[in-house]
Amino acid sequence: MALYPTYPMETKRLRLRPFTRGDVDAVFAYRQRDDVARFLFDSALSREECALAVQQRIAQTTLIDEGDKIVLGVELPGTGELIGEVSLIWRSVDSQQGEVGWILHPDYHGQGYGTEAAGAMLDLAFRQANLHRVIARCAAENAPSFHLMERLGMRREAHFREHAVTKGVWDEEFIYAILQGEWLSRNTPQT
Repeated sequence: MALYPTYPMETKRLRLRPFTRGDVDAVFAYRQRDDVARFLFDSALSREECALAVQQRIAQTTLIDEGDKIVLGVELPGTGELIGEVSLIWRSVDSQQGEVGWILHPDYHGQGYGTEAAGAMLDLAFRQANLHRVIARCAAENAPSFHLMERLGMRREAHFREHAVTKGVWDEEFIYAILQGEWLSRNTPQT
C-alpha cells in the first residue's frame, strides 16, 4: 500500500495541509513553550530548531514504506492561522498498524480542534490507508491528551510505568488504540 492523499484535507472547522517554509514562526509560537514541550520527548525548540523541523515536515506527506509519516499543519480556514500539527505514522506493514499524534497551541485547547484534527487522521488511516489498528500515546499525567483519545473511541491498552528516562526523570506512558472496524462503525466519513 502506498498512500498519496489529496491536500488540503478539510474538516468542519479546519484545514489540514502540508507544511511550508512560511510556517516557521507559527510552529515556533507553540514549540518554544515549556508547557507544550512538557509532554513531548524533546525540549522547547529554538526558532532555528523549528525551521529545521518545518523543513523536515514539508516532505512528510505520503506513506510509501514502513516508518513513513504524514505530518500536516492544522489551520483555521477563515484566518489561515496555523494552530498546530497532526501526524500519522505507518508503524507496521505486515500488521497494518499506525500511530496518530497531535500538538496544538495551548490558546486553542478545549475547543474541540484536537479531536477534530485527530479524527480526520484516523479517517485517513482507516478509510484511505486501510490500516487495521491505530495507536496513540501520551504521558500518563497528560489528562487532556488521553481524554481526547477517549473521545475518539480509543481504549487504553497499556500503562507503562517508569519505562524510560525522559528529560532526566522516569517516564510513564499510556497507550490507546482503536481498530478499523470500531472506527468505521462509529464514524461517518469526515468532510
